[in-house]
Amino acid sequence: MNRLSLTLSRGIARVTEAALGPYQSAVIRIGFAGTWLLFLLREFPHRRELYGPSGPWGWNLAKQLTADNHAFTALLWSDGRLWFEFCYALAILASVALLLGWRTRTASVLFMVGVLSLQNRSVFIGDGGDNVLHLMAFYLVFTRCGRMWSLDARRAARDAAARARGERVPADRVGPVLWAVSGLALGTATLTGRFDNGWLIPALLWTAWAVLGLWWLAGRREAWQEPRILLDVIANVLHNGALVVIMAEACLIYATAGWYKIQGSRWQDGTAVYYPLHLDYFSPWPALADLMSSSGTIMMIVAYGTVIVQVAFPFTLLNRRAKNVLLVLMMLEHAVIAVVLGLPFFSLAMITADAVFLPTSFLRRLGAWAARARGRLLRGAGRPVPAPRSPEDSAPDRVGFTA
Repeated sequence: MNRLSLTLSRGIARVTEAALGPYQSAVIRIGFAGTWLLFLLREFPHRRELYGPSGPWGWNLAKQLTADNHAFTALLWSDGRLWFEFCYALAILASVALLLGWRTRTASVLFMVGVLSLQNRSVFIGDGGDNVLHLMAFYLVFTRCGRMWSLDARRAARDAAARARGERVPADRVGPVLWAVSGLALGTATLTGRFDNGWLIPALLWTAWAVLGLWWLAGRREAWQEPRILLDVIANVLHNGALVVIMAEACLIYATAGWYKIQGSRWQDGTAVYYPLHLDYFSPWPALADLMSSSGTIMMIVAYGTVIVQVAFPFTLLNRRAKNVLLVLMMLEHAVIAVVLGLPFFSLAMITADAVFLPTSFLRRLGAWAARARGRLLRGAGRPVPAPRSPEDSAPDRVGFTA
């Protein structure tokens, strides 16, 4: 009993005392924000036809659909072109902020609002990657994904170093301004009855807004030591729970895709990959598609290999080496899909979802390589190179609007 109690107490302490997987959460933050940003920029010339007032899926049709499925989209608050342009620009800015890790908590909420607003406005736009991005945008709100490789972490490390030297750290002014502006926007939307399709999203937005204010207030008052610790524990629990959900979601995607493929006759006889290669919509490089499909043996190996990898991946989590091998295979498969079938954003979304399983040691080396490359670029430009910080030094402080 004592051993069981000790193990249980260690597990609880591990979940509550720290936000696990800081590198993995940083990678998925950068990956999903970058994927959505690239999509928005690529479709910028066609934005009004895809999601705006010039699209075939009209405002009235979208209004009727969201009234039935209670989906949230801020684009249906007005049918004016100016409101659409504002929402599209806000989605781009939120993606940039989340990608850079600037005010990550606020940016993650705005990122979710942008993703839901655009995707729920025109549900027939996109591919399977949109579904992944739709879910992950919601989960990212609960993670502390700005603790590594972000402007928030850099600012927090700089403030911590200043405190260690006995210097006075200036008060945060940007965070309270963002909080006040977002509260005014939320209050206006609520009082004017804009949240009329469901309670989940407005409840989440108001809760996030209140928690941000409470977090800032607890950081400003020295006597609020215990509430500050409690908020930190709750944030760690939510972060760790969200990471588990993201991992489970990725496993569920591969498991269901693999088992459904097993039931298809074309996957059973090994010819399933041949057919999409000869569809005009999925053939940006016809010569490359013809070259790959010229061998029936290659088509059969690719078809069977895809099914085996997808079905086996959830079980390989019990073995680190096997998991890493299949992880590399799945990422390579999605890279091939991006080039051969012309689905870059679907592949980027899936590769990002896979990245949550990457080993911490590899991500640390990746960060070190990026830091050395940045140093060489700065030296080439004649700028001073900042001293490298350890992962512990990069951990943000509990005070303020950092992640």
